[in-house]
Amino acid sequence: MKPWYTHLYFRLRTLSDSEKLILKKHFNFYNKLDPKYKLYFEHRVASFIKDKDFIGRDGCLITDEVKVMISATAVMLTFGFRDYYIGIISKIVIYPKAFFSNTNQALHKGEFNPKLKTLVLSWEDFKIGLDIENDNLNLGIHELTHAIHINSMKERDISSTIFSDSFKELTQLMAEKPELRQKLVTSNYFRKYAFTNQFEFLAVIMETFIETPREFQTYFPEVYSKTKQMLNFNFAGY
Repeated sequence: MKPWYTHLYFRLRTLSDSEKLILKKHFNFYNKLDPKYKLYFEHRVASFIKDKDFIGRDGCLITDEVKVMISATAVMLTFGFRDYYIGIISKIVIYPKAFFSNTNQALHKGEFNPKLKTLVLSWEDFKIGLDIENDNLNLGIHELTHAIHINSMKERDISSTIFSDSFKELTQLMAEKPELRQKLVTSNYFRKYAFTNQFEFLAVIMETFIETPREFQTYFPEVYSKTKQMLNFNFAGY
């Protein structure tokens, strides 16, 4: 199952030259897109920025760089979706570095609170995740995947349905093939945190899918295929 269309716009929003430069500098995904899809990507980033409330904490300034880089990460993950807004996110709160969380009385680099519809990120750690592109650690991808996952469980649009159904197929595949799950655990390709629960498993899978797709496809072709299906990814070499 696929949406009949993913990119259909009556009027494209645009980014400034300085905002486009941020994309070119930090997002290989954007750089690999065809010119037409670059315009679509820019439109979605501009629309996502307009839709969300960005809030700085502890002296963190909300600059164009902050808004573009976080929004572009969300747009990258949902580029195969028809509805890319991730409606369960209303506010994006940014701290300069790791912050104290009341959730478990500990320092966090990032968290998503579905009740408050709020994504919270450490800017320092978010940037590290983007700057190091091949270590399968990306805070933005990780936390946004949690939001997309929960959003897909609540919504009934075609993209959410494809995402949640494909993830169910992946978990069923692993249940039917215990040797595959064992290989995932022992390979050390996915960090151990992935096997905490289904939410962390999916978040870590997305980090590896985006950052090291060729290795992922080589080591675990079935899991890669389901992940690609989940995101409806057919661009930028994925």
